[in-house]
Order: sequence, then structure tokens, then C-alpha cells
Amino acid sequence: MQNFEFFNPVNIVFGQGQIKKLSHLVPTGTKIMLAYGGGSIFKNGVYDQVKAALPGLDLIEFGGIEPNPRYETLMKAVEIVKNEKIGFILAVGGGSVLDGVKFIAAAALWEEGDPWNFLTNRKLVVTKAIPLGSVMTLPATGSEMNGNSVVTRLSTQEKLAFNANAVLPLFSILDPTVVYSLPEKQVANGVVDAFVHVMEQYLTYPVDSPIQDRFAESILVTLIEEGPKVLANRSDYDAAANFMWAATMALNGLIGVGVPQDWATHTIGHELTAFHDIDHARTLAIVLPGIMQVKKESKREKLLQYGERVWGVREGTVNERIQHTIQKTVTFFESFGIPTKLSAYNIGADFIPVVCQRFTDRGIKGIGEKGDLTIEQIAEVLTLQL
Repeated sequence: MQNFEFFNPVNIVFGQGQIKKLSHLVPTGTKIMLAYGGGSIFKNGVYDQVKAALPGLDLIEFGGIEPNPRYETLMKAVEIVKNEKIGFILAVGGGSVLDGVKFIAAAALWEEGDPWNFLTNRKLVVTKAIPLGSVMTLPATGSEMNGNSVVTRLSTQEKLAFNANAVLPLFSILDPTVVYSLPEKQVANGVVDAFVHVMEQYLTYPVDSPIQDRFAESILVTLIEEGPKVLANRSDYDAAANFMWAATMALNGLIGVGVPQDWATHTIGHELTAFHDIDHARTLAIVLPGIMQVKKESKREKLLQYGERVWGVREGTVNERIQHTIQKTVTFFESFGIPTKLSAYNIGADFIPVVCQRFTDRGIKGIGEKGDLTIEQIAEVLTLQL
């Protein structure tokens, strides 16, 4: 196992009816921004619950944060935070809303030029941010328990991420009953998103880390078992709760400590969103099978372990077992109605050089856990998924 440091102070408040505890969690004596997305919180009753839990507080609302939060929108909120001297931001929505709030919280105190710079330049570190918390309405991203944020900039067609302890939420309320009102597409996206988060931290190479491996495998198996239950019956509280907690555990940092991490699927997938506005989870479903094929030799040991422990694949030659495991993964994604080919989004081979040029322009020569997925191999990954 590799050396690591692990820090996660987020207070998780989990279960039905927990939104009412907001009054004890949100700091008093300061002006608060209530940030949300396109309005689903008005339809599912979450907005009313939040407002009822915060009587008498000085609230300013900011709505319209997109599913892929846009820099252009978020910067409008940054100006409000500065002008109104906001002291706390409450994100109410899915992971995209919380990602957007993390950017707002950091950008409002950023003093080194355009805040976009801390997404484009990894040497710039966010060290301070407006305190924030969240009420989550969609299990998927794990943003409720990590310091990650992903932001899209329309003017440059870029989707980039940053990570900072400064934007870890003070608390996150997770009420599984919010799943009841989710459309099928969002449930499907959430399951696949969480699944691939685990795979990015698991499907690399062995470093004698049995605890992390078993944790990761348990999350994958839980998503395989509970995801279809939620899709079939949104009102199954137990399945919704298991799904929600699995999505949180998939990316709160625990399964990634002491082990190599990949993230090539996300790196490539972000370009599909940036150029074609494809849902994040759906880009991951396209890219991961191609990564598994192209890197099957360097990932062989973990592919075989994943196949045996998660899918029960034990018969056949090494190559047959790997191919069977990859197909099992594809079938799982497609069982949720999520395509795994670029052609499903009318994207052809002419797009591949565009993606490769983007990486070349950024000076990136290789990505993945070993930094050895080359530009040429990225093209191969995407060609396999046409």
C-alpha cells in the first residue's frame, strides 16, 4: 500500500426527515445564499422544507445553476456574494449545483486574477473559500463529501476540475426520499456515475491494498444490486438509501487512499461534454469500455480480480475472462438505457482528432494511473467506441 493522508471532516446527516435539522447546522448571524438549479426542488417539496427549516434568516436566492455548471453563470453568483457580503452558501440540488457552489465559494475570495485560472493551472491552490453546506437531491457525484468541483466554460468549450479542502462542505444532508421524484434518466445516470467513480480508483494495478479493494468491490456490487431496484421502484426507501450512500462512498476519498488512481475516463469524458453537452455519466459509459480494452494488459490483474469478485467471471482463458468482464460492464450500463457508443450521439470519427488536439494543446502526453495512456491511445479508445 502507498503512503497517504486522509482528511474528511464533512458532517453527513443521513435519513428521512433530516432537512429539518438545517436550523442547527447553518451558521447564524450571517447572510446566506441559497443556491439551486433549474427548479426541481420546487416540484419535489425540498425547497419548501429548506425554507421552513430556516425561518428568520437573511437569505438571498440564486437559481439556474446548470447540470454542467457554467463558469459564465457562476461568475454572476460570485458578484452577488461579494456585493452582498454573503457569509455562507447553501447548495440545494444535485452534484452539479454543489460543484457550482464550490466554485462560487472559492472564486469569491480568489485574489489572483480570473478564478478560471485555478482550474487551468494545477499549481494554483485554493486555500480559502466562503463556508458552504448542502442538501442533496440526486445521488451520483459524491460531491457532498469531497472537495472536488467540475466547471464548464462555454466560451472556450472546456470542462475542467479543481480540488481543495477549503471547499469541503461543513455538512451535507442526504434524505433518500428525494429519489422518489427523480426521473428514470437521472437515476440511471447516477448509478453509472457512481460506478465509474469507483472504477477510476480500483481498476489500476495491485499494491497490496485489500481493505480498499474490498470496500470498492462492495460499492460496485451494491450499485449492481440496488440500482435496478431504484429504477424499477423509486419509492423503495431501502433501495434508495443504499443507492444514495453508495454514491457518497464512491467518491469521499476513502477507497482511493494508498492506491493508484486512473481518472482517464473522466478526463476524456469531460471533452465529450464540453464539445457535445452529453450528460457526464453517459460520457463515462462510452469511454470506460474503450479504456478497459486498450489498457487490458497493464490492468490485467485488476481486470481479472474485478471480473471474479464483482461479476463472478471465473471460467475460460485470461483473454476470454477479460472480454467477458468488459461485456458484463457494457451490458450493465446499457441495461439502464445508457448507450456505450459515440454513434448513439451522432458523433463520428472526425471528432477524434479534435479531442486529441485538445490534449496536445495542453501539453498532455499521457494520462491514467501510470501516465502512459498516450494521445494515440486516446484516439484508439474513441475509435473503439464509434
